[in-house]
Amino acid sequence: MTEADRREHLRTALNAKVSVSLREQPLGIYSTRDISDGGIFVILEDDAALAIGDRVQVQVQGMPGSAPVLDMVVVRKTIDGFGLQFDEA
Repeated sequence: MTEADRREHLRTALNAKVSVSLREQPLGIYSTRDISDGGIFVILEDDAALAIGDRVQVQVQGMPGSAPVLDMVVVRKTIDGFGLQFDEA
């Protein structure tokens, strides 16, 4: 079974800028690769100190007003980025 076969939600390409914070400490502004009903994939542009299971805060940048800050969990890390799942806890 491939990773694509296990996906619960359909991915949609999305190129947006998001700020990512860990324990309320800003990590940086990153680009997204895709989004789904379950989460987003963020392209890793530096050596962000994130581990699977970390809870982060994410906010879309460049909106006409302030976008909401979303609680997310790191669920996947690859050489080019990390997958974040919306935290429903």
